[in-house]
Amino acid sequence: MRATHKPMHAAHIRALLTLGKLYEGDGIRVNWASRAIGQAATAGDYGRVVRLARENRRQTQRQLGEACGASQSAISRMESRGTGSYDMKMLEAVARHLEIPLHLVGLAQKEQSVGPMERRNFLGAAAAAVAAPALPPGATSRHADGSADRVRLATTAYRQLDGTTPSHRLVVPVRAHLELVQHLARGAEGGKARERLDEAGSEAASLAGWLSWDMGDMGSARTWYGTAVTVAKRSSHGLLVAYQLGSLAQLEAHAGNRTRALAHVASARYHLTSPLTVAEAWLLMIEGMAHASGGDASAANQALNAADEAVDNMAEEAPPWPWVFRFGHAKIAAARLTCGAWLSLPEWIASAQATAGGVLTSGHEKQRALALLDIAQGHIAAGRLDAAFTIGRSALESGLRHRSGRIVERARVLRRSYRATTPPQVVREFDERLHSTYM
Repeated sequence: MRATHKPMHAAHIRALLTLGKLYEGDGIRVNWASRAIGQAATAGDYGRVVRLARENRRQTQRQLGEACGASQSAISRMESRGTGSYDMKMLEAVARHLEIPLHLVGLAQKEQSVGPMERRNFLGAAAAAVAAPALPPGATSRHADGSADRVRLATTAYRQLDGTTPSHRLVVPVRAHLELVQHLARGAEGGKARERLDEAGSEAASLAGWLSWDMGDMGSARTWYGTAVTVAKRSSHGLLVAYQLGSLAQLEAHAGNRTRALAHVASARYHLTSPLTVAEAWLLMIEGMAHASGGDASAANQALNAADEAVDNMAEEAPPWPWVFRFGHAKIAAARLTCGAWLSLPEWIASAQATAGGVLTSGHEKQRALALLDIAQGHIAAGRLDAAFTIGRSALESGLRHRSGRIVERARVLRRSYRATTPPQVVREFDERLHSTYM
């Protein structure tokens, strides 16, 4: 079911414009998508981004410095720093004063984006964005079976809590919910009613797998995803089988198991009983991540480019599943961020940040933290330690707040990628927080 468009308040419109192309501040129009600003942001020359924004605002260096509590010479040094290391607190203060979208200066937006960035729909699952219940009370989908619809709505409610709730608090009720669905399925009289309950059971098992993954329990995650695949096959719903296999492929790619991930992608394609462009685009994205996990940048780039092309050619297809999430270029850009971090390619990370802005400002705090750690990895590869560990510290705090083993382990990987006999203070502060962690 497609998402409905609701009237937006002025604050919502401003949030969208900040992430979009143009913004008018103080009556002066700034084109944040201009070639000069885009090239400077991609190269990591944040000082040039500041200079271009300041000149567009018709402010002098002295005026900007006075507004931000800095001297004219400090602003001058910042603007001429090039791709070197920046004082991130000062950079953020300047960016906020000039109303520069923070991702253009290597920082993450803190305010939540609320608008529909892309309305390409795909079946919802544990992979990411929080989806609203697609079935209102009393509604049914493929077949008239109230039990399946009711348990599906309950699963949707748990999904909505995932973005802001620690997984260890959700996994127990989700497993109990799964047991209830399985009990109802066993008691069904067969036929369509049993298939519908098996579909609902597969969805609940997939959510249990996602929560286990977030907790860092890879063994349980594989078990639950395997259960999701098995039950989906029993439901005779080919698209659902393909989705669950794709989800399992994504997990294996993150675990570094390229061969296994590619095998699951191939199996997912086999179970697609009819062509569906959005599903193929999603599987191409996962295929790219699988290649990146094995160190093959060329194959990863080819698959990710093919995914982008598929999105460009995507027609307005009917939602293939009652739960939907938006899938489009932003999701693929977020995958490129991750691949760039795995492959130590800071240029991939820099080029993908602007398009992935919707992920970086989403309300799903755990997904945002993982994306920030990918960006931090790019800063390390480019030698910008202050930016890397400032951003990494922010993501780590989110991981600790949600007791996410996956985020904390990713933060450990970030730290291991930098070695020095006498690390700078920003790294020591990161170490102090990381080493005091008890999950």
